Amino acid sequence: MAHLLILFFVTFSAAFMATVPPGLLNMNAAKTSVEKGKLNGVIFSLGVSTMIMTQAYVAVLISKFLYRNPEVIDVLLKVAIAVFAFFAVYFFVSAKRRTKQKIKIVKVSKKNSFFKGMLLAALNLLTIPYYAGLNAMWNASGWIKFELWDIAVFILAAGCGTFSMLYLYTVYFNKLEAKTHAFSRNSNYILSALMLVLLAITIIRIVYK
Repeated sequence: MAHLLILFFVTFSAAFMATVPPGLLNMNAAKTSVEKGKLNGVIFSLGVSTMIMTQAYVAVLISKFLYRNPEVIDVLLKVAIAVFAFFAVYFFVSAKRRTKQKIKIVKVSKKNSFFKGMLLAALNLLTIPYYAGLNAMWNASGWIKFELWDIAVFILAAGCGTFSMLYLYTVYFNKLEAKTHAFSRNSNYILSALMLVLLAITIIRIVYK
């Protein structure tokens, strides 16, 4: 039971942090809340979180396949070095930018806001590799096993972490809107540091394997 609590906390935190930087999903959730009401913003956020949970399950299946085929992991670990390095630089450069970026806002109605949330979340192609990587990391750390309860907790935590940050956007967007640039910059610095940590861990795993 203890490892399930740890698994939920670390996955929740990872999902929460991944949703912090202003982007397509959280800004649309906020705008939906402002234009259509907070309830509609919450419904939109539930749609996003539902799709995130589906993608997290697919990520688990991918991670399980890689676990059973270690020769594939060797190749992916080397590729991961380039990927983590790229994202570390990308988030750092994004944090340094002084100009505000315009984020596309999609019109949603109260009737279909849930499905709009699911659709927009499905368009985010980085979600599945992100959670597949997390699942592999947690497995190596002994925090997750490919068992029913472990998988259920991982998926639930991913959805809850995403929904929690989206909910904050729907409720506090008016206060955050004036500070969006500074908020985005700080969160990007944190994500850049996280990518550097994952890069270092990946290199260590390759060297000492």
